[in-house]
Amino acid sequence: MRCVFVQFRCQPGKTYEVADAIYDREVVSELYSTSGDFDLIAKVYIPEGEDVGHFLTKRLFDIPGISRTVTTMTFRAF
Repeated sequence: MRCVFVQFRCQPGKTYEVADAIYDREVVSELYSTSGDFDLIAKVYIPEGEDVGHFLTKRLFDIPGISRTVTTMTFRAF
């Protein structure tokens, strides 16, 4: 499994709806509300052999109320 972090910027007033929709899809292992430029951050494990972009696009990025995302890939843990 490959771990990635996805930050979500939500449309005004939509953060709770987006968070509920993310949880309903049962894709993320952890989801947090954040301060700063983004509203939410999720920890997602991508199955081996899956394309990260396709996996996230099919499972998360079509949720209404998301205005922007940033995905951070991870590599070796220290």
